[in-house]
Amino acid sequence: MNEQFLKNILNRHRHTPEVPSTKELTGWVDNLLDVLFPEHTLVRYNDISELKSVFAELQARLVQILKHTKACPEDCIEEKSQLFFRQIPGIYEILNTDVQSLVDGDPAAYSEFEVIRAYPGFYAVFIHRIAHALYKLDIPLIPRILSEHAHTKAGVDIHPAASIGASFFIDHGTGVVIGETCQIGNNVKIYQGVTLGALSIHKNLANTKRHPTVEDDVVIYAGATILGGDTVIGKGSIIGGNVWLTHSVPPYSRVYHQPDTIIKEPNLTVS
Repeated sequence: MNEQFLKNILNRHRHTPEVPSTKELTGWVDNLLDVLFPEHTLVRYNDISELKSVFAELQARLVQILKHTKACPEDCIEEKSQLFFRQIPGIYEILNTDVQSLVDGDPAAYSEFEVIRAYPGFYAVFIHRIAHALYKLDIPLIPRILSEHAHTKAGVDIHPAASIGASFFIDHGTGVVIGETCQIGNNVKIYQGVTLGALSIHKNLANTKRHPTVEDDVVIYAGATILGGDTVIGKGSIIGGNVWLTHSVPPYSRVYHQPDTIIKEPNLTVS
């Protein structure tokens, strides 16, 4: 290897900011999941003092994680960690609405336990709610690392900045993409392969509303693609499978894609 190449690599090592390892960060968030939803673990807590101790430990670990993130000023780390954990009861409450939406909306779901333990859609939504809370506290990078962790595990790509209401339902999960400036209301159901994306990827649009707004009580079936920051899916609408939408639809619309399907009957003639 030539000297210039090695100098370039060394320069990168010297100037790359310290960031917690993905393993450290995902371990922390999975431990938080285990405490909130013991369906994920064999560990059980028997009294409030134990829970207080566990939450204090999780908060201390978050402080250490934030200290490794140089872009987060050290004088606000304790405050940010406290603000995050004050939000946990509210996050827990809204996550329970997400669980219930899956139990009520999926005929194949037989219990809350099954949804919490086994459904990739719930895991992706859990990670998003945590990442979104950190994002709203102006904590850099860490929310995106968490969202990409969920993407890897569940096949669901939700930008941590996306705003999502209560009782959010993702069934199957694989291939769902929800962009940065999406605004999703309450009681929305999304199936596999749905994209809520941007019409354009020009860099100069970075600070604009690029992704759709989905109002309350909307159902979006598998493979639908909805694009554009001015696109609003009105309350109570149903978007059928494989629909391509780049414009708004009024409340209670029914939007379907009708491809030509050709069925050739078998030739049963016996020679």
